[in-house]
Amino acid sequence: MNYRQRLVILCRGDADHIHSWLQEEGNRWFAFCCVVTIVGSSVYGASVGLWHHPLQAAYGAIKFPLLIFGTVLGNAALNGMLAQVLGLPLTFRQTSLAILMSFVIVALILLALAPISFFLALNAPPPWSVSRMQAYSVILLTHVVVIAYVGVVSNVRLFQLLEKCNGSRAKAMRVLFAWLAGNMFFGTQLSWIISPFIGDPKRPVMFIQDRILEQNFFEYAWERFMDLLSLPTQ
Repeated sequence: MNYRQRLVILCRGDADHIHSWLQEEGNRWFAFCCVVTIVGSSVYGASVGLWHHPLQAAYGAIKFPLLIFGTVLGNAALNGMLAQVLGLPLTFRQTSLAILMSFVIVALILLALAPISFFLALNAPPPWSVSRMQAYSVILLTHVVVIAYVGVVSNVRLFQLLEKCNGSRAKAMRVLFAWLAGNMFFGTQLSWIISPFIGDPKRPVMFIQDRILEQNFFEYAWERFMDLLSLPTQ
């Protein structure tokens, strides 16, 4: 079975095949998953930063894979422990590979959505226009919603795998919700730490922001939502 066929099976969530891949000793499939994740997330990351500046697009292409792999590594330990506590017999390596495969699905979906993201960046009011902050808020919140949706979809596609590993639908559901919560909280805060991805139109292009400790991801997203509604952020 070639890797193209494996990607099709992975997107379908075929638990029988995917479970057998967790038992493989070699690292070729693991390396291939890393390559697919890098390519898909880099293209989408570039589309996210293009609205602000081409250099910000280059930074986004670099940082988006870093965000994904950082989330994989951070959640691998957490989710591995949660899986053991909740009755899912997976080793640390198997947990890491399962999480990575879920992000392969994320990368493939984001790659498919990249043309729409590029269209949004090229057609939104530019960062020097009067309505730049409204445009920035729309772009930011659009990407937050899209990425959150894609993350949920990718994890749900592996639900059958979790069920097969454990044999219990109820336990698999608990593990799935625990993994989703871990991915959401760790991934969103990590995205804040290594932001900006889009780039604030009031500030110059930068690789890493200098206000990391002043806020968190949720506070900043709420402020942008208030900007969009033209309401005070008190």
